Amino acid sequence: MKRKASLSRVTKETQIDCSINLDGTGTYKVSTGIRFFDHMLELFSKHGLFDMTLKSKGDVDVDDHHTVEDVAIVIGKCIDKALGDKSGINRYGAAFVPMDESLARCVIDLSGRGHSVFHAEFTRPKVSDLSTEMIEHFFKSMAENLKANIHVELLYGKNNHHRSEAIFKAFALALREAVSMNTRVVGVQSTKGNL
Repeated sequence: MKRKASLSRVTKETQIDCSINLDGTGTYKVSTGIRFFDHMLELFSKHGLFDMTLKSKGDVDVDDHHTVEDVAIVIGKCIDKALGDKSGINRYGAAFVPMDESLARCVIDLSGRGHSVFHAEFTRPKVSDLSTEMIEHFFKSMAENLKANIHVELLYGKNNHHRSEAIFKAFALALREAVSMNTRVVGVQSTKGNL
């Protein structure tokens, strides 16, 4: 079973093309016009072992909001599409990731219900060209469109780059665990019979 999907989304604010392979090796080609955001998505792909191609052209001259939000929408929908009916997956995933002095935790349930909880603070408004407030918004949009519970917590840290990187890596590892196939799971991992 090939768990791959592609999706395009065009609005007056962004044009996004995305393809993803959940059973890849972590190869990526990412271009959003926001370099630090590219860096976060590249490490998401690499550490999640997801092959991902993503090209976004957006109104970054106005703000980074539309691009970050719409990229999260497209990646979330693409992963959900690749999962199909979610038969045989673990469903749940959790990870702690250190990045030097920073430590982040992410816990995921691919429940079919989008909800995000985000507990992380940053000490400056931007890291390079990405607004730090958009990191929380990314996970909100991702949860809604992946139809998943995503809980993110920065346990501690000082450097804002390290804080961001620990968060995205923890998300990658938790999602990798949640989407992984498990031979002991028959059908979907739910007493309801569907997710």
